[in-house]
Amino acid sequence: MDFVRLGSTGLKVSRICLGCMSFGSGQDWMLSEDDSRPIVKKALDGGVNFYDTANVYSTGQSEQILGRALKDFGPPRDELVIATKVYHPMGPGPNQRGLSRKHIMQSIDDSLKRLGMDYVDLYQIHRFDRETPIEETMDALGDVIKAGKALYIGASTMAAWQFAKMQTTAERLGVARFVSMQNNYSLLYREEEREMIPLCRDQGVGLIPYSPIGGGLLAGSRKLGTVRSHSMMARERFRRPADEAVIEAVRVVAAERGVKPAEVAIAWLLAQPGVTAPIVGATKASQLDDPIKAVGTVLTPEETAKLEGAYETQAALPAYFRPPQLTDARAAA
Repeated sequence: MDFVRLGSTGLKVSRICLGCMSFGSGQDWMLSEDDSRPIVKKALDGGVNFYDTANVYSTGQSEQILGRALKDFGPPRDELVIATKVYHPMGPGPNQRGLSRKHIMQSIDDSLKRLGMDYVDLYQIHRFDRETPIEETMDALGDVIKAGKALYIGASTMAAWQFAKMQTTAERLGVARFVSMQNNYSLLYREEEREMIPLCRDQGVGLIPYSPIGGGLLAGSRKLGTVRSHSMMARERFRRPADEAVIEAVRVVAAERGVKPAEVAIAWLLAQPGVTAPIVGATKASQLDDPIKAVGTVLTPEETAKLEGAYETQAALPAYFRPPQLTDARAAA
């Protein structure tokens, strides 16, 4: 396993991050604790030190399962890099969601309790909150760091202008800025190359993309229009002839190399400027084999051109990922 700095920080993370959204219950693709543990063990054995979860994943079960597994398997806490998130509803109350100071402060304490840890390495906002002043959010996140409950903060799916505004606000307030961006990026979805990725590269923000194999489509294990994946993108978006062409290009390059398509898709992502570590989910321990192999896979310029040449631009992520701009008087002014 190779290790690199997360963005411009001094924090070293494995080039593969294990995503733990499948740990828990509530959907038929989710895993029980007994079925989740071999995946964590496989990641540890493969040299992965970077683990990503969120409070909303199975309403806290993912954090609990991950925390117990890491404790039982025994790596020292200072060898691990643990990331979790805040934003989505954690209850029916109006203050049990979003990025208000109240919800952030409650959520970090709850996450630490579920993980069984004193701190997380990376505390991420899961989405942009258009109902809470940015100043309030950034100030609260800064206090989380000052309290020693998180070492760094990161962000996830949003528009580039929203991310830039939050970073500028943090700088103005003299509080911590985001060091990472968790965005949707793969051979099937490259629209982030327009604005978000250039912004992050310019600002030294590390990219930790999720859905690196397009909800399983790039692994060749699922077909367009038949995806029963938790990935909304895979279910609803990747239905164009151009998407089929991308999937076929990955299959062809993989066949020529004598490897699995997932290895090729992730190797391409690892080679993209600014990418620190793709977040790889799994429902079987064996599904980590190809991502780990991809760390040492170098594609030729000809292979890269073949993979990229099939892509056709598409609309940006839909409204459920990017909430519309405020429509109140401030936005209209």
